[in-house]
Amino acid sequence: MPKTFETFKSVALAEGFDEVLERVWAPDTVLEEHTHPFAVKAKVVQGEMWLTVGGETQHLKPGDLFELEHGAPHSERYGPEGATYWVARLN
Repeated sequence: MPKTFETFKSVALAEGFDEVLERVWAPDTVLEEHTHPFAVKAKVVQGEMWLTVGGETQHLKPGDLFELEHGAPHSERYGPEGATYWVARLN
């Protein structure tokens, strides 16, 4: 599992992802159900979040990985300290 952003980015680009960035979310942010026009592979690096896909909720903490398929309906909730994750997108 990549331990630095640069390593995460290198691995993701080698896997065929075309965009890699760091997302920082404010404390207690809630995003109602939505979709994205890209597939996602991400690693939580700080804070915590809850990701709900298909009625199943995952509690994600630093070191945890998650993936979303292109167009997958999902919702997100971030903890009292917010959260940061590295995300690779396949547009």
